[in-house]
Amino acid sequence: MSIAPRRDGSGAVDPVKPLALLSLLFSGAMFGFFFAWVCSTMWGLDAADPNVAIAAMQAMNASVRNWVFAPAFFGTPALLVLTALAAMRARERRVAIGFAIAGLLYVLGAMVPTMTVNVPLNDALALIETPLGPAEAGEAWRAYSGPWQDWNAVRAVAAGLVLALAGWGLSETGSVPPESEGRGLS
Repeated sequence: MSIAPRRDGSGAVDPVKPLALLSLLFSGAMFGFFFAWVCSTMWGLDAADPNVAIAAMQAMNASVRNWVFAPAFFGTPALLVLTALAAMRARERRVAIGFAIAGLLYVLGAMVPTMTVNVPLNDALALIETPLGPAEAGEAWRAYSGPWQDWNAVRAVAAGLVLALAGWGLSETGSVPPESEGRGLS
């Protein structure tokens, strides 16, 4: 598989392969982000003193809203859709459908849970002033951590599927000559 961009019939560079590669990178970044929370960060915080866990999570939630994270989080679905449109224009229908499904899956499986569950939980946690008594801190952390982790697991699975679709799309880009794809469908 070559990642070099191919040229279309007019000699212009076909943008599908470079866009597919960027889609793969952005999807991988987001899968890695959600996955790291699943298998290390939250387990570590659960093992810590609840007052420490609350304060640490408050700090992490405040720091994640930054110029590095925002383009990856919000740019991934836009890039997936742009790749789908470029593939459709290049008459790579299967690739276009794969990237379009990946974009929809990212929105529904990663963005919607983030905005409707994880961020509201983060906002509620931000209002807690530490230190609390041991029992109160333990209860506050358990009430936050369980639902937050459940929904983060949903985001990680969705982002993993998006990454797999982007990888498949990249591997399929250019594998079928655009002229032959779709024959017999007219």
